[in-house]
Amino acid sequence: MDRDIRLKRLHFRSHHRGTKEADLLIGGFFDSAHQRWDDAEIALFEELIEEQDVDIMAWAIGMEPAPERYAGSIVEALKQLNYVPIAK
Repeated sequence: MDRDIRLKRLHFRSHHRGTKEADLLIGGFFDSAHQRWDDAEIALFEELIEEQDVDIMAWAIGMEPAPERYAGSIVEALKQLNYVPIAK
């Protein structure tokens, strides 16, 4: 599948998770990080996005360790939480 199509699909899926909190966390992460991803990282995020929102959020805030298959740059960037928009 074309890279642009994969990224458009991931953008939609990242921003339409089912709860506002998950939309902000996962969607915000996608928006801030996807431009730097290579094909392997896109594939990894495609797998990650299939996980439950509560699990992804727990991995991001450090409440639970991420599964070994997600270890690496994406989960480390997800843990930074510097991509979540905060209204002031």
